[in-house]
Amino acid sequence: MANYHYDEAGNMAAYLVISVLVIILLPVTFPLDSGCQCTPCVQRRADVRRHQRGSLLRPKFTRKALLITVGWGSYYVYNPFEILEISTGTTEKAIKSHPDKVKATINETLEDITNRFVDFTKAYKSLTDETIRRNWELFRHPDGQQEVSMGIALLKWVIEGKNIIWVLGVYGILFGGALLTLVGRWWFGNRQKTKDGINTKIAAAFFKARTDNSGMKEVIGALGQAYRWETTWAGTAVGLEELEEQIDEKMGDRWREVKDLVAPGGKCEWTEQRALVLLYAHFLRLNIGDGALKQEQTRLLLQAPMLLNALLGISAARSWLSPTLMVMRLPAYITQALLPGKTVAPQAQLPGFDGDADASEGKDLVSFILRLEDEGDIRKTEARKTLEGWSWLDVVDMSFKVIGERLVTPSSIVFLLVKLRLRRPLQSDAPSSVSEKSAKAIREDKEKDDKFLNRRRDAEDIEVATPAWAHAPHWPGLRKPGWLLVLADDKSNRIVVPPMKISDVPASSPGKERDYRSYKLQFQAPPTDTLVGEETFQRLKIDDISALNAEEQTAEDEISDP
Repeated sequence: MANYHYDEAGNMAAYLVISVLVIILLPVTFPLDSGCQCTPCVQRRADVRRHQRGSLLRPKFTRKALLITVGWGSYYVYNPFEILEISTGTTEKAIKSHPDKVKATINETLEDITNRFVDFTKAYKSLTDETIRRNWELFRHPDGQQEVSMGIALLKWVIEGKNIIWVLGVYGILFGGALLTLVGRWWFGNRQKTKDGINTKIAAAFFKARTDNSGMKEVIGALGQAYRWETTWAGTAVGLEELEEQIDEKMGDRWREVKDLVAPGGKCEWTEQRALVLLYAHFLRLNIGDGALKQEQTRLLLQAPMLLNALLGISAARSWLSPTLMVMRLPAYITQALLPGKTVAPQAQLPGFDGDADASEGKDLVSFILRLEDEGDIRKTEARKTLEGWSWLDVVDMSFKVIGERLVTPSSIVFLLVKLRLRRPLQSDAPSSVSEKSAKAIREDKEKDDKFLNRRRDAEDIEVATPAWAHAPHWPGLRKPGWLLVLADDKSNRIVVPPMKISDVPASSPGKERDYRSYKLQFQAPPTDTLVGEETFQRLKIDDISALNAEEQTAEDEISDP
């Protein structure tokens, strides 16, 4: 008859928990290549990960990897078989016949020989003596359970009285000199930076250069001026003059206009000149053969979002709509490597097409790809892969709300409840509409909306799947889609509420009752910072009601007389 013994002490419970967690957590750690599956995007993500990970010949050591390596290197498990230099499972008879001599090696001191002899003797006894063997099996030590001792992590000479002068001198240098130096560098370094992390001279240049009618050229000119202080210069690079000649050939007078905006007469400083050339080489998708120049362009592009974010804050602080919209649209042109300031065809963002594509041919990408398939174009496969990962912002519903009130009254705090979701261009199932819901579902949605309005967060707390990487084959990094929401009055060219970036918008799922996400924001248009031309405009009107109905006019709070 079988006997079953339970782990009453709980010694083996940790092994059970770890085994179960490994089954669940190990598959989760496998990397998933989620995102646009077109060939350029897949190759771009592979190049970015390869650069971040390093190679076998040029590995990239991080602080985390170094600490893990040192930790595992210092970890040692006591093994008497290894000390005796015999194989595990050797019989007791063979162990007793093993020579118990400690042979000295070259350059080994007497102390080392003594320590090795002690370890050798303990290992020999732990495998031949029954009591010691039991201690080793139970406690992994021949002497049985070991006592834990605590000590002060200070060298003995530090606390000796004769060395007090030297100790105080070291403390004085550290706290009186080095600490003040670090604090001074931090203090004076932060004084030269704004809250957005850019140089204060750049912020001053942004503030002086903007007007209420600034267009895309002026925004690009301000971005070029910023690289006078935020330089990415990697030294002398070959091919810069050839790049500028190609840009001048393609753009002509427009190139000279941009240089005039950066510096009067087009006499730019050397850093500004390099930045403009590399930036427009990216816009025109020119090939850069020099490796150092390519790395400099990569650093320049990765630095652009921080500079544009600061420029956006300055434009929004002045409540200017036109320059703010230009700054909001420029990141998408940089991401897709398209020349800003002109009408761009949507298919120019597809693989195999360039920025010179005719805008009149592909206003509707779905119809354009269907036409490519009918014509048997070789670019149809990659174009369809791109469109399958494409996302359009779908505005489900918008409504003005006042907490605790049915009407929007004058001087009340008004929230615009915006419900957004993403829709695939090739999605076959039609997304659900708010008007198609039942009365019970509408009532439940209203209760959820009221709870959301009373919370501090601007976005509703829902379970959102990890967003896939956006289609950005020309961007030197991994990029997730995002949108900018702003409330403005286009008639007066003024901003009412500053722009706010949103992300993690859920995808449309017709099978779910609530396949959208709510945001508390008043906005006119949400241009994306990833795809060009994917904007949604909707005019809104607030009716301020000062005359209430009869029931609301008579309804007053009853306050007793004191």
